[in-house]
Amino acid sequence: MPIVDDLKQALGDIVLVGAEIGERHRSDASLTGKDLPKAVIRPTSSEEIAEALRLCNANGQAVVVQGGMTGLAGGANADGNAIVISLERLTGIEEIDPQAATMTVRAGTPLEVAQRAAEDAGFLLPIDLGARGSCQIGGNLATNAGGIRVLRYGVTRDNVLGLEVVLADGTVITSLNKMIKNNTGYDLRQYFIGSEGTLGVITRAVLRLRPLPAGRLTALCALESYDNVVAFLARCQRRLPGLSAFEAMWQNYFRFNAEASKLKLFDDVPPFSVIIEQDLLSDDGDRDAFEAFLGEALEEGIINDALIAQSEKESRSFWSAREGHAMDQLLPSLINLDVSLPIGDIGRFAEDCSQALSARFPAAHVSFFGHVADSNLHIAFSEADSDAETPHIVDGIVYEIVRRYRGSISAEHGIGTLKRDFLDHSRSPAELDLMHRIKHALDPNGILNPGKVL
Repeated sequence: MPIVDDLKQALGDIVLVGAEIGERHRSDASLTGKDLPKAVIRPTSSEEIAEALRLCNANGQAVVVQGGMTGLAGGANADGNAIVISLERLTGIEEIDPQAATMTVRAGTPLEVAQRAAEDAGFLLPIDLGARGSCQIGGNLATNAGGIRVLRYGVTRDNVLGLEVVLADGTVITSLNKMIKNNTGYDLRQYFIGSEGTLGVITRAVLRLRPLPAGRLTALCALESYDNVVAFLARCQRRLPGLSAFEAMWQNYFRFNAEASKLKLFDDVPPFSVIIEQDLLSDDGDRDAFEAFLGEALEEGIINDALIAQSEKESRSFWSAREGHAMDQLLPSLINLDVSLPIGDIGRFAEDCSQALSARFPAAHVSFFGHVADSNLHIAFSEADSDAETPHIVDGIVYEIVRRYRGSISAEHGIGTLKRDFLDHSRSPAELDLMHRIKHALDPNGILNPGKVL
């Protein structure tokens, strides 16, 4: 393998081959990757990445970037002909600027490490998702991750001020901007955020930090209908200025996870359960106002019941039902789908989707949960007798309904390979053509994550 020999000569022992390559490089969390790459490069600097890409580009060698491997769309999977650049050693917080309220961080840094560093400095890094302990900042940016704080702080791209990126030919673009206002031509960072490693390799980022909340109030509410969920959301947005999370669970999703976690939260499982959280910027008694707000919603019949967390432990119990980790262990061949619909259509979409999937797979588990306030709905599907064709059949059923509702086939998980064949359900021919033109302009030899997204 001449290219591997060239890489080893140029980069030394950071290039792994054969038995040195660990199984973790086979697949992301979708478990759809089957092959190990022919080599893995573990750089510690942008310069090493630039040299690797320069050699690979000159040889037409396919390159796949891997981070924490928590993705669910196959975007980080490599085949046996690809070379992987793993960012697991490109870690560290380079700077926290308290005046600019920014953090400069290397791309391989785990999200939770960055969150804790921000908190130690008296700030909040608002990017947050369930895989925080293992996902990496670079992967969060490459997929434009969403998560549970989007309602208040936006998706990942809304929290990025500057980037350093290595292009396919090894050119290093360093634009570590700290200013919120910078109107100097094309906003180059946005080409790479959400591009899933197909346009360049993100190596460093400047992230926005926010004031650290003095506390957080959490409530779990029971509701009778999706219409009530929407009405409750509107009321929360009007009356709770610090609203930072609004998470809805349909009945069978909540029941399954509450029972799996041995939680007795309501006497009877309601049709809908919603977690709301309010960030507090002071300790001066907002709890009374929070309780009064929920009391009014109860009196008016918008919600049927409400449990207010009295401790961090109680708050975590609410979230354990929402995060649904037990499903991964208890449901065979679990498929997680991630779509986006106009908020008012989500209830009808869920009904149509449930009916269509149950008609095709009568014995399957089908349940729904989502952030709702940012139009995001997740679907959990499990069929005990599933085979290799089942995921594609499920995707086809769900995404055809998404197309009918003019929604998005991916709210926050990206496209990768698993959603690539359905991208035209949410993008027009003109949009797809422009994507191809951008890809060709930045990666004319097609070496970066080939076969992903497009």
